Amino acid sequence: MREPVLTERQGDVVVWTLNNPQARNPISEAETIDALEAAIADANGDPSIRVAVLTGAGSAFSSGGNVKHMRDKQGMFGGSPAELRQGYRHGIQRIPKALYHCEIPTIAAVNGPAIGAGCDLALMCDLRIASTTATFAESFAKVGIIPGDGGAWLLPRAIGMARASEMAFTGEAIDAATALEWGLVSRVVEPEDLLDAAHTLARRVAANPPQVLRMTKKLLREGQQQSLESLLELSAAYQAIAHHTEDHSEAVDAMLERRDPEFRGR
Repeated sequence: MREPVLTERQGDVVVWTLNNPQARNPISEAETIDALEAAIADANGDPSIRVAVLTGAGSAFSSGGNVKHMRDKQGMFGGSPAELRQGYRHGIQRIPKALYHCEIPTIAAVNGPAIGAGCDLALMCDLRIASTTATFAESFAKVGIIPGDGGAWLLPRAIGMARASEMAFTGEAIDAATALEWGLVSRVVEPEDLLDAAHTLARRVAANPPQVLRMTKKLLREGQQQSLESLLELSAAYQAIAHHTEDHSEAVDAMLERRDPEFRGR
């Protein structure tokens, strides 16, 4: 039986691979939503995991919602308007909530088309690297619906309101070079180099103290919605914790002794 999401550990990095390449890795099926949510929960509860990489099997990153299921009113796309609303709330909307509350840094390795909710899935990650074959489309208008998975919140924060509006109102795809120019991704590499580039970035992130990474991510998240005064208070509390960790002492000692630190998450 096909696993909807493959999980592979490589040291302190975990790789999550959407595993339905025949259908271009849609994320609207219940089993895929459950698997992603479970993988994120596992990472949150495992202090030995420092970074996650999310990618897709085959030639696509993710096609987003399953259009055939939309046509046939199957799964989360079926029922009355009230039932369909609940289908979204208790279905695909669990993914942005889970990734928003994922405690470790996440990297989207976008290996091909990221369409509709697939585009938003990449935006749910903290960092994004794209293959030259990647395309990004906020294409909900093309199938007569709105961004139901948080895209209207995610996309303007990534590329600004004007460009987000252009993508959402036209529904047209942009290529990897445009995504780089607009700041939707931080780098573009050849297809054969994508996972190596993602792992290299993951290792650079994972080289830092794991508890500090988790607290820094939390501060960045809170900084999107809190006032400066509130964020400063939270930062002071986190900093008090950080100063009393063994990893802080190790980092200072290693810097003064001109050697590589060895962090243990304590």
